[in-house]
Amino acid sequence: MKFGNVVKILLYCYILGILLWFETSEAKTGPKSILLATTTSLRDSGLLDLLIPIFEKKRGYFVKTIAVGSGQAMAMGMKGEVDVLLVHSPDAEKKFISEGYGINRKIVMYNDFVIVGPFEDPAKTKEVKLASEAFKRIAMTGALFLSRSDHSGTHIKEMEIWKSISMNPEGKKWYHETGLGMGETLHVSDEKRGYTLSDRGTYLALKKSLGLEILVQGDPNLLNVYHIIEVNPARWPKVNEAGAKAFVEFMISMEVQQLIKTFGLNQYGSFLFLPGAERK
Repeated sequence: MKFGNVVKILLYCYILGILLWFETSEAKTGPKSILLATTTSLRDSGLLDLLIPIFEKKRGYFVKTIAVGSGQAMAMGMKGEVDVLLVHSPDAEKKFISEGYGINRKIVMYNDFVIVGPFEDPAKTKEVKLASEAFKRIAMTGALFLSRSDHSGTHIKEMEIWKSISMNPEGKKWYHETGLGMGETLHVSDEKRGYTLSDRGTYLALKKSLGLEILVQGDPNLLNVYHIIEVNPARWPKVNEAGAKAFVEFMISMEVQQLIKTFGLNQYGSFLFLPGAERK
């Protein structure tokens, strides 16, 4: 056998051995990438830009983040397309768990929703304390309202408020549906001088670029809680169970909860989120 052929055979065996080593190694440790479906509000706030690199460095995983509305995130989880969810739509989350699509649901943090709008406040919403009263005034005056209309946690909360006053705003001239994430909807609201419902974190993160102010806040009905959920590996065997579990443990750890507590205080002068792992 020619020397060149021997080298080729040896090289082939070496490459084959490397590939087999990688396969057995991955079988033992699990894939080192995680698919996270989360909300546009968390993306726009910048919190994940702080936390994910820390997790990747500590645990050796690579996290791919898909930022959509909570409804879309759970739809992806129902198809086994992602490994873990970080969302804020409690009723839909409970249904997701009860139908067997998710496990290990944990509170990570919370903030609140706020109604923001132009400084001139044509509907005089600043005079009321309840979101439902503010929505009534917006509807009665025909003041422009911008809705995300994307089945996100924010959109679901908005629709709950309209329902509480027996109002269906869809199709009204003053009611515009953006179909966009929170950051984009805030910018459209600013451009059109309209009202919208926002989570506090995204609004504060973008406040300097907006001509909008918080007009209604502090309504107990506007509490906004974020949970993390593992997609059920018993239902979807290809889900990265070890990676999802590691990310859940990281997000509710004391270290991360402290980072959440202080995130944004120096830059924005106010909390964007409050740690919630110990909240019942």
